[in-house]
Amino acid sequence: MIRLQRVTKRFDGGSEALSNVSLRVDAGALAFLTGPSGAGKSTLLRLIALLERPTRGRIIVNGRDLETLPRREVPQFRRGIGLVFQDHRLLFDRPVHANVALPLEILGYRRAEARKRVRAALDKVGLLQKENAQPQTLSAGEQQRVGIARAIVHRPALLLADEPTGNLDPRLSREIMQLFLDFNRVGVTALIASHNLELISGLGKPILHLESGNLEARHVTQARSAG
Repeated sequence: MIRLQRVTKRFDGGSEALSNVSLRVDAGALAFLTGPSGAGKSTLLRLIALLERPTRGRIIVNGRDLETLPRREVPQFRRGIGLVFQDHRLLFDRPVHANVALPLEILGYRRAEARKRVRAALDKVGLLQKENAQPQTLSAGEQQRVGIARAIVHRPALLLADEPTGNLDPRLSREIMQLFLDFNRVGVTALIASHNLELISGLGKPILHLESGNLEARHVTQARSAG
């Protein structure tokens, strides 16, 4: 599902976010990406989602070499990925159901089908009863759940999450991580960046450590991450 081969990312000014990173995550696997602030976790996820381009190296996602992917095919490629951010990135001028429906609007789903998918996604994260609420009236944990519902509403094969529990207390953090485990059990591949070692160490999943942009070559299989 995900392969990075000696990937380096250098930004303008010479700072190097990633240095010769090699990584493989098989389809159906779930892995955590950890490391201190500034280690390159967010950059790595953005490269996989084609929000950034590497300076050197090769990235293959679901059999597609991102370097040779034509620009016109980038939107179609991103349709197979769900993105979850720490800061939710919700729109406060519209209710919960409209926030979750945004990816489906972009993809051109008909209203009836979009409505059905939105309600199903909200039900999966335990917020169906909040579909007409305004995001600003929700707790931080509920807002994060809305962000997750939006990320999975189009049923992506790959889920990328960048510090999804960074602003949550321990109980809510465990609940959010359980959602990712549940999605993984039904076949969704997931790579989750987290600095919360205490939480992720007890989940029985592979942990990949980034330090100053360096990561030793790893191969995460479905069997190894199952459970």
